[in-house]
Amino acid sequence: MTLGLDPGSVRIGLAATDPTATIAGPVATLSRRDGTALWARVREEARSRGAERLVVGLPRRLDGSEGEAAAAARALADEASRECGLPVEMWDERLTTVAAERALIAGGMRRQRRRETVDAVAAALMLQSWLDARTRLDTARR
Repeated sequence: MTLGLDPGSVRIGLAATDPTATIAGPVATLSRRDGTALWARVREEARSRGAERLVVGLPRRLDGSEGEAAAAARALADEASRECGLPVEMWDERLTTVAAERALIAGGMRRQRRRETVDAVAAALMLQSWLDARTRLDTARR
């Protein structure tokens, strides 16, 4: 089981894989304002779900380079490792928020509800991308 964190400057999207590590789904959108509450929630989700690792989204620029947001995501990954005591991997999350927003609009979700949901959906998209890449890699090794 793996948890995914999609970092933003105000909110962090939280997602989780199913027990078979096949499908990722949104869990919650968490505020960054209260770090104590944030990490308590992530630790509780990790404990209750039996998480073995965390995957933190790495917001690269379209050309693949890293900017300030990527540096902030790397700092968050370091903090997650310290706070949760789990291995942490970074994964490219370019355009996941855009894709999540478009999917929610297409589904007819109202703006206020989208604001509350988009980060968790983006985290699920990022985590699903990570899962799919692992599946392709495992298949190629066989």
